[in-house]
Amino acid sequence: MTHAIPVLLPSALVNHHAIDLERRYTDGWGLKVDDVATTPSGEIYALSHIHRHTYGVANEEAAAAKAHFGYSLVNRYAPDGTLLATAVSGQDEYLRQDTTFGGPTTGLGMDLWWAKGLCVLPGGTLAATGSGDHTHLITADLTAVTAHHGMPRSRHDDGPRDPFAAWISTTPAGRLLCTTGEYGLYNYGNLLDNIVSVTDQPLTPTSKPTLRALASMAAEPVKHTEADLRPDVLFDDKPVGMDHRPRPSLTEHLTGLEQTARRWDWDDARLGRPAVVREDLFVVPVYGHIYRGGSRGQRFAFVLVSDKGEFVGQLGGMDLYRDSPFTGFCFEIAADAARERIYHLNRYGLFAWTATGVRAQRLDLEDTRYKLLKHFTLADCTPTGELILVHRTQHLMLRIPCPTALGDLGQVVENALRAYAKERTALKKQSQPVNWHWLNGTAPLHRL
Repeated sequence: MTHAIPVLLPSALVNHHAIDLERRYTDGWGLKVDDVATTPSGEIYALSHIHRHTYGVANEEAAAAKAHFGYSLVNRYAPDGTLLATAVSGQDEYLRQDTTFGGPTTGLGMDLWWAKGLCVLPGGTLAATGSGDHTHLITADLTAVTAHHGMPRSRHDDGPRDPFAAWISTTPAGRLLCTTGEYGLYNYGNLLDNIVSVTDQPLTPTSKPTLRALASMAAEPVKHTEADLRPDVLFDDKPVGMDHRPRPSLTEHLTGLEQTARRWDWDDARLGRPAVVREDLFVVPVYGHIYRGGSRGQRFAFVLVSDKGEFVGQLGGMDLYRDSPFTGFCFEIAADAARERIYHLNRYGLFAWTATGVRAQRLDLEDTRYKLLKHFTLADCTPTGELILVHRTQHLMLRIPCPTALGDLGQVVENALRAYAKERTALKKQSQPVNWHWLNGTAPLHRL
């Protein structure tokens, strides 16, 4: 098995914009891997975005080496890690109207927000999702966008209102686990993720299924009117909105369960991306307010919710301070539905739980055997049982097989990191990346 897979940049894009890959990101440009999705057959899709903004330079007068740009990139890999194709799409309308690599009106541009999530739907269609409950459907070969759903990020903005979801994950039976947003959360005018839902029908280019609401993060968004009702998101067969949504909310549950919790601990909380533990059980990240001066020690929880909307429990064995995911903002959860295991990686440890929420393993990242994991973000767990991690600065994906027995996790991770280090060295000699940016000019390049 290949452990190290580079996230490749198309040479044509780098050359077209005369990108100096040696420059630091503090100079106004950057590349970031946003998400990874895998298919049952082992193919891997990686979603990333690249941008540049040159401060003090008028964009309409800028030379190629200084012009602003922003693109979403989707790479498709074979199971052995070979790049099969790349799709490039323009993002934002305030950026340069350069249609060479896909214009913002036809690509994955999301009303000034780019795609942040990726999911392979049953049948192989790819769904790219983002803020504003935007959902783009892309063909498996990355050649075309076949459908788009979305709405304005602010309730005061004009524009079409045909949203779907901000995050999507699939269950073993092919249902879709989704989060959707609501206006007025904590009296904000923009759309914030608040509802966890599941579908019973497929999402296709020609049909959008109804979402059945299972849980709400916060109970009472304010100043709702009938215009804020979501006819495609139902709870008890009625549209979610105004004073109608699942109650008690997750934060109300958590406040009632924790004897040491204070009323304001969950004020301005946020909802993370849920993961599928098994067909009828999901885990939902919820975390408290993020402070500018540091949030380590703030409340967080990984809540277990059934497909009937029942609060089953939460993942245990994490200390609010010692194991805080607020350091580096590591709130990602991945689940191995085949073995009913749950995983979380942050700057302090790699954690594993059983489906009952009992912590079975914690690998301390201060241990020299696992210290390299501090540089990775947990991105996905494949249908065949492999964790996919992404190096934040070296733009490499790491595959780690999930052990059958969680007691073997430490040895499996140690072996994978050794193999990864050797493969990374070989890749560096072979490809000669520029400041850990990997280029490819041979795979097909599609403009969306």
